[in-house]
Amino acid sequence: MQPIRISLNDYVLSGGGANGESYDHRTDPTIMLKLYFPGKISQPLNEMLMAKKVYELGIPTPEPGEYVVTEEGRYGIRFKRIAEKMSYSRAIGLHPEKIPQYAAEFARMCLDLHKVHPDPKDFDNIKDRYYKLLEENPFFTSKEKDRLGKFIADTPDENAALHGDLQFSNAIFTPDNKRYFIDLGDFTRGNHLFDVGMVYLCCYLSAPEFIQETYHMTKPVAMKFWDTFAPLYFGEGISLKDTEEMIRPYAGLKTLIVERDTQCPMPCFREALKSIL
Repeated sequence: MQPIRISLNDYVLSGGGANGESYDHRTDPTIMLKLYFPGKISQPLNEMLMAKKVYELGIPTPEPGEYVVTEEGRYGIRFKRIAEKMSYSRAIGLHPEKIPQYAAEFARMCLDLHKVHPDPKDFDNIKDRYYKLLEENPFFTSKEKDRLGKFIADTPDENAALHGDLQFSNAIFTPDNKRYFIDLGDFTRGNHLFDVGMVYLCCYLSAPEFIQETYHMTKPVAMKFWDTFAPLYFGEGISLKDTEEMIRPYAGLKTLIVERDTQCPMPCFREALKSIL
């Protein structure tokens, strides 16, 4: 797929994240641009192709447009702009008193997502991704890798649609009660617990400073969100303590992704793997 050349002068900066920035078109309110930081070429193309496949599955996500490159050589994706959107993380930070409402809406989005069964020919299995991450990780010992690999293998197989980076900043809503998932570049399929582990990691395992800077809320507020979300997602038949014991190892597995990106061990996330290692 050849990128379409655009001028960044036609856009105005509207936000930022770990991999790039978002822009709104200056004259066309129906267009938004996700632009990756310099040097990232394959990542936006992969996300573009994935976004199209996910959109075609019927999962609520902004309609992808074109794969683009700026005059400065930065690559990105144009999407149909969702006007007046707000992420659940931003909303929770602004209105923590509405956690019951936001947790219920987010839980319903997650449950609906995990009811979708993608064609195995079109999407990777989450286990295969973790096996590859485990093989490439230089910080775990061979013995630890064997134990982690066994844990991954022993997880019951499912064919649920998985966001891949399921956090409340990657779900947005509008004033007319429409809801969408965004940032679906890591979309995959498999057991739903691999996905929900990310929600727990964001709320309980992340450092207070990171939660405040990234999710716009205090850690106690984030923890309260999980405590409200978990019974809505898993049902009232399982206690919060049992839910946390079940989900912690799946949250801890995310350290393989973080250590790949940071190239250093992450003790705060490895702590959740104690029951495996």
